[in-house]
Amino acid sequence: MNNFKKQAIVFLTASLVCLSASAQEKTNKWYDNIKLSGYGMLQYQGKDIEGEESNTFNLRLLRMILDGKISDFAWRAQIQGTNAKGPGEPTVQLMDLYGEWVKHKEFQVRVGQFKRAFTFENPTHPVTQGWRGYADVINRLSGFGDRVGEKSSGGRDIGIQVQGNLFPNSNGRSLLHYQVGVYNGEGINRSDKDNRKDIIGGVWVMPVDGLRIGAFGWTGSHGGMTTVEGNNESVGLNRYCLSAEWDKNEYTFRAEYLHSQGWGSGVIGSTVVDYSLGDKADGWYVFGIVPVIKSKLHAKARYQTYRKSKEWATSLNSVEAGLNYFFTKNLQLNFEYARVNDRTLAKHDYNLVDLELDFRF
Repeated sequence: MNNFKKQAIVFLTASLVCLSASAQEKTNKWYDNIKLSGYGMLQYQGKDIEGEESNTFNLRLLRMILDGKISDFAWRAQIQGTNAKGPGEPTVQLMDLYGEWVKHKEFQVRVGQFKRAFTFENPTHPVTQGWRGYADVINRLSGFGDRVGEKSSGGRDIGIQVQGNLFPNSNGRSLLHYQVGVYNGEGINRSDKDNRKDIIGGVWVMPVDGLRIGAFGWTGSHGGMTTVEGNNESVGLNRYCLSAEWDKNEYTFRAEYLHSQGWGSGVIGSTVVDYSLGDKADGWYVFGIVPVIKSKLHAKARYQTYRKSKEWATSLNSVEAGLNYFFTKNLQLNFEYARVNDRTLAKHDYNLVDLELDFRF
């Protein structure tokens, strides 16, 4: 083989190696912008409600999440598996699917299915939230198992939202946050039933590091409801929330008050209006979580009330206390005891014990 052929072979080989390395580098960069994560929550819960005692292990939920970014565009897809319908009736559903333009922190645009812009607690991660569940008033007035009858939607809806952080101080920390969204008003994985959109917005100030004080408003409707006359109509909805939170150095304190005006079924998944409930409901909660051993053991206490007809005779109240133990930052064991007072029961008071093993990956 002459020198020319040898040189040509060496050149071609080197070129292929370079092209392959370049392609591999581009491929790696593409994959580097996609992240797979998730978490699981395993639960034991016991209640001694008179005539309805229960004592069971539950698979609370499993979520798989894909996050990615393409230039100034971020996206998320999240799927959930849970026993939302009850033990033995698993549900798998799409929870999040959205894209967001994130070039400027002062003005960002999100489109798709995601958390409604309502309350501080709604968007809190279920594991980070630290309790056996979101507060009752959040569940009933923020789109989880909503009072209007909407199926459990995890506080989410389909729509478009703009948000941003404004007025940075000398340290670069923003002093004000705003967010406003337009949604179908029907919960997750559902198109609009009445062609009327919900508008939800919130604003909060952050005067010192760790402190947020905010307010939220929500006006809209829920379509496809059956009235007492048997008509298929939309039900109007007006809500507001007042919120305050301190969250710093593993100390978390939060309090929120929610008020709702509008008819509903009061039963998850039902479209039949229950006029006996009245058209008003409200509730509040306050809790504290503090470190006993930093990054290892937290103590917690919570008081909450939900009044499904804005009357004490329909109130659900509880005083709760417990501990959260962290084996690692991604594995924790949560214990909680609650003394519950449900005014709608013949015997109002009962005890609740909850134990959960939560993990992330």
